[in-house]
Amino acid sequence: MIRITRSRHYPWFVVALLWLVALLNYMDRQVITTLRPSMQRDVVQLESAENFGFLMAIFLWIYGFASPAAGYVSDRMSRKWLIVGSLFVWSSVTFLMGVATSFNQLLLLRGFMGLSEALYVPAALALIADYHSGKTRALATGIHITGIYFGQALGGFGASIAEFMSWQNVFFLFGLIGISYSLALISLLREFRPASGNETAADYGNIPITVDFKRVYLALFRNPAFWVILFCFAVPSLPGWAIKNWLPTLFSEKLGIPMYKAGPIATMTIAISSLIGVVSGGYLSDRWNERNVNGRVYTSAIGLSLILPALIAIGLGTSIAVVVFAAVCFGFGFGLFDANNMPIVCQFIPHGSRSTAYGIMNMSGTFAGASITHLFGGLAARGDLAEGFVMLVAVVFVAIILQLVFLKGKQGEDAAI
Repeated sequence: MIRITRSRHYPWFVVALLWLVALLNYMDRQVITTLRPSMQRDVVQLESAENFGFLMAIFLWIYGFASPAAGYVSDRMSRKWLIVGSLFVWSSVTFLMGVATSFNQLLLLRGFMGLSEALYVPAALALIADYHSGKTRALATGIHITGIYFGQALGGFGASIAEFMSWQNVFFLFGLIGISYSLALISLLREFRPASGNETAADYGNIPITVDFKRVYLALFRNPAFWVILFCFAVPSLPGWAIKNWLPTLFSEKLGIPMYKAGPIATMTIAISSLIGVVSGGYLSDRWNERNVNGRVYTSAIGLSLILPALIAIGLGTSIAVVVFAAVCFGFGFGLFDANNMPIVCQFIPHGSRSTAYGIMNMSGTFAGASITHLFGGLAARGDLAEGFVMLVAVVFVAIILQLVFLKGKQGEDAAI
């Protein structure tokens, strides 16, 4: 195999390249959450909160169904080309949403977006894990995830941008940016190749390129730690997706402010606090893991613990100060948790199955998110959105207990083959 680069800085350049892809990934999927008031003037079905919840959920269901296959493909094919192709397709879909004139057309396009975006996250996180050893893995993962938070935040400005241009032009603009960047990545992003003596490749392992589907999945589901990881990933997705998709609506209704103001306040609050949390969580986890093999699990559990009081305050708070502070607490805690998901997978899952494992995790988390998004659509229609956030406290608490009791790390950063 040919070593792709001799530069010790290229692994961080990969993180920088994928950071922007992550930003576009979430910006394109989230922008519709604040464009709804503008879109419903042309697509009247969006006036129904339940219809809008279904539109958001269809993306998640298809994204979830596609994720296990996407992860398996990422373990067997070029991660570079999966990333480039995924970005090109979902950006094209974003562009086409600008010409949609009916609810059914929007449903179809959101479905295609879910299918194409499913390929990205398992491939990107595995590529970062390939390039970064245990000493920088969580920090590199965390920095990449900040792109997701920035994308979520920028998506919240959709309604603000639509004040100066049509909602159709917002989709055109975002789509063209992604299409252009996907073409640039063809020459900038390089596939990882292990090389003897390359420090960042030391943990790559000698994994056969072709491993049959049945063997991979049986090995994963016979691993008790994977079941715990799967549950502890899915459960926080419930409040995570509820916050992403419904917090702007909650802010608007609870605080009595228009959506074009509520959207940026909600998304920027979560995004900035999550950014600080994910970088802090990555750095803390890498340092703690050098002294204690359970450092990554402990960091993740601390993050989930911060989510508990935040959900209560978001649901029951009556002033802008309380609700915004709760959102900051939630974002910081979720960032600590988010930075350590793939690093924890690396401790318990062999290299040749990591993308597959993360694909299954994506499916479980996304199905949880689709269910909660649709459920919260019904709660919003009845005016019970705030109470919904409080109800999620119990399941997050269970996830914390399972993490601390059953996920015990071993010496060395990576799971053995």
